Amino acid sequence: MEGVMKPEKMTVRAPIPLEMRVAMVLYKLASSAEYSVVANKFGVNRSTVRKMVYLFCTGMVTSALGHFIKVPTTEEAISIANRFEQKFNIPQIIGCIDGTHIPVSPPSEAYKDFVNRKGWPSYVLQGVVDDMYRFWSISCKMPGCSHEADVLRQSSFFSQAHLLPKEPREINGVSISHFLLGDPEYPLMDWIMKGYTHSPYITPEQESFNAYLSSAMTTVEIAFERLKSRWRVLMKRSDFHFAFTPKVIATCCALHNFCENEKEDVNPNWSVEAETLASRHLQPGVLANSDADNPNGERIRDALTDYLSANFPLRQP
Repeated sequence: MEGVMKPEKMTVRAPIPLEMRVAMVLYKLASSAEYSVVANKFGVNRSTVRKMVYLFCTGMVTSALGHFIKVPTTEEAISIANRFEQKFNIPQIIGCIDGTHIPVSPPSEAYKDFVNRKGWPSYVLQGVVDDMYRFWSISCKMPGCSHEADVLRQSSFFSQAHLLPKEPREINGVSISHFLLGDPEYPLMDWIMKGYTHSPYITPEQESFNAYLSSAMTTVEIAFERLKSRWRVLMKRSDFHFAFTPKVIATCCALHNFCENEKEDVNPNWSVEAETLASRHLQPGVLANSDADNPNGERIRDALTDYLSANFPLRQP
């Protein structure tokens, strides 16, 4: 990354110091200010800010993203699953998957493709997070009209899901490998668990499973909130070209992970501002997946339901 942002040796004017180059990019991402505002703040040309943002985000995606966002190793997955189980009682979870919509300025010829169910243009950011609010997989290339299940299927993560750490554990007579938790928009599979629907009926044990699952799913909700509070450029339609926006989103996710690894707190004032911005772009509601559930996924979910009801108090949503 340092080589990407490093000032040129042969220039007519004194080069902008590396620290200042990075600072103006971080200011742009954190404040969501227009290029002209950032330029005035740092005493440079608008085109200079645009160039620095392009260099930084492109360099992050091509050179550093894999360092900050990566699938956990087997050892890491075991630690994640243990911490999830200690917090939420459900064994074998190594991540929670969900999507959130990021505002974008779309091209006029494809505007409708970007409009989500709430009526505003966006990209869908799919994220998988661990128990410490860190992303270990992201996908941000699908337009806002896409269903989360389609976003999943079109992601490289889906095609490589068979490579995820498994470490099977027998629970109530069923061998259960590591899995993700998801909301009703995702398919039920042997590596993605979701709650039971209320049709035609639901037992107290199934309702309790849903309650435990919902508690654990707050992990990804908090991660998205912390991401957007830190990098408020993700909260409004920016002056980025629509084709460049996915690089900005990925860069913000990587920087978020850096902050979480460094135990950096989220300033409450940032969260308040993020909530105000979020009210202008309400997130689409959950649209249940109508695909047939995977039989092995159902068997695993039933075993987990029996395990929870036998070992922990029944809960209600």
